[in-house]
Amino acid sequence: MSLQSEADPSGAAVLPGTLPEQLRAELVAFRRDLHMHPELGNQEFRTTAAIKARLETAGLHPRVLPSGTGLICDIGVTADAPYEGPGMLALRADIDALPIPDMKADCPYRSTVPDRAHACGHDVHTTVVLGTGLVLAELHRQGRLPRPVRLIFQPAEEVLPGGAADVIASGALKGVGRILAVHCDPRVDAGRVGLRAGAITSACDRLEISLDGPGGHTARPHLTTDLVTAAARVVTDVPALVGRRVDTRSGLAVTWGRIESGHAPNVIPQHAELAGTVRCLDIEAWRQAPDMVVAAIDEVANLHGAKSEINYVRGVPPVVNDLAVTELLRDAMTARRGLESVEDTEQSLGGEDFSWYLERVPGAMARLGVRTPGERTVRDLHQGDFDADESAITVGVELFTAAALLDAGSRTA
Repeated sequence: MSLQSEADPSGAAVLPGTLPEQLRAELVAFRRDLHMHPELGNQEFRTTAAIKARLETAGLHPRVLPSGTGLICDIGVTADAPYEGPGMLALRADIDALPIPDMKADCPYRSTVPDRAHACGHDVHTTVVLGTGLVLAELHRQGRLPRPVRLIFQPAEEVLPGGAADVIASGALKGVGRILAVHCDPRVDAGRVGLRAGAITSACDRLEISLDGPGGHTARPHLTTDLVTAAARVVTDVPALVGRRVDTRSGLAVTWGRIESGHAPNVIPQHAELAGTVRCLDIEAWRQAPDMVVAAIDEVANLHGAKSEINYVRGVPPVVNDLAVTELLRDAMTARRGLESVEDTEQSLGGEDFSWYLERVPGAMARLGVRTPGERTVRDLHQGDFDADESAITVGVELFTAAALLDAGSRTA
């Protein structure tokens, strides 16, 4: 693989690592293969094997994680040449898909697996980190990689509380000084990235509720626990109660995704189930959320005579971008694409388990634009018709490559 160098107007080389056309085409094909064969969290065996095989072809030595899915791979470090310098830069990708059908029409690379789709762009994230690894491996062979870099391909990001905890427990952050990630953003044009220092995502927990009580005939609701009404009141009243018990600036929101009860129009059921998420912009409010939400559910259920069982599943804290690492990404993107390629972005209510890495080492996540410039329709994340402008893969690889080169000269620890 022959790598090109960026050049300033005078013709002097600035940063190596611009992708040749052959590698661009290969990475698009790799992404499409992953897109056609999506795998759920902790089941990414084919995906892991594909990544491992390509890294090994490049002369690298990836190590599959103890769970059997996901892997890490160091570039510039071997058993014969251990690294004892400043903490290396890590690049993280998530590799799992979502349990929803691919609804894209007339797409040659749509999912071949029923009710499975890469509808959050993890196939793009994976391909970006893989492509970066291939570029950095070539730079290392040429003697132009100043400091080792670690690639982390993480399983099960979509499974709360996220696969990041298992990756960290396996020692993936040992020797790491900084960590980077990208996340697809369908509201940003391909060729651009969105950056934000501080919190860029929210905390996210999962909520599962069972309501029970004696049912009966709809002609005599006064002799029953009217579970349908009780469930409806939980749906409407709990978010309102919680919203009055926390600072509104925290952005704490209870939102429902499933409600199920009953089988016949004239029978009051004995059981109801609800499920949803609790999201929060502020980490202090997130720490208070379980007690607050559970208390509100119990109050509403008791008011209607229903017995409640609550499963509050702790998820992830907000992703809080380090200022210095965010500026590293800004410098890297500016070096590649100019000042106009970077835009400021807002904190979202989406959750991301990249936050667990940032509890241990400084790092930052960038929003990678994947909308085709000029396209008006937004194909949102977690929707069956989601797709990405594949030119974003090249942008992501060159962003990470530049960040790796600039990082080595920007710190000593």
